[in-house]
Amino acid sequence: MRFLKLALAALTVALGMAAVSAPAYAADGGDISRSYGVWRNPKNSVHLEIKDCGASTCGVVVWASAKAEADARKSGTDTLIGKQLLRDFEAQRDGSLKGRVWVPTLKVTLVGSADIVDTRTMRAKGCVLGNFLCKSQLWTRLEGPSLLASRAAP
Repeated sequence: MRFLKLALAALTVALGMAAVSAPAYAADGGDISRSYGVWRNPKNSVHLEIKDCGASTCGVVVWASAKAEADARKSGTDTLIGKQLLRDFEAQRDGSLKGRVWVPTLKVTLVGSADIVDTRTMRAKGCVLGNFLCKSQLWTRLEGPSLLASRAAP
């Protein structure tokens, strides 16, 4: 029971902090680059740039709130900016992307997946044990002036 509580707590922090936010491409063979761009988590505390990282897709922090940065420092991470939180994300047959998510505040790596809901929304899902003990949340794509404002925000 204690492990289950710890696992759920880890998952909640993972989705709130780094989240599992690599978006997917259409199952009908759509372009994986649809997922590329900057996405913000529901609390607007972390913005990740999803991009090509060689043979796979990754997500790098381009902006973090003061609170998110402070939480990361408490766990031994000097800064979130520039850190690759999403690693080795690859397209799946069902149209989603799956990969690994590094959670700096917990110093753990989790399994993650995501699907594009529409051009501005992505459903991210993180799991502690395979496809068990999962939580999902909606991320929003940032574009144009809002992207510039988000990078300048304190």
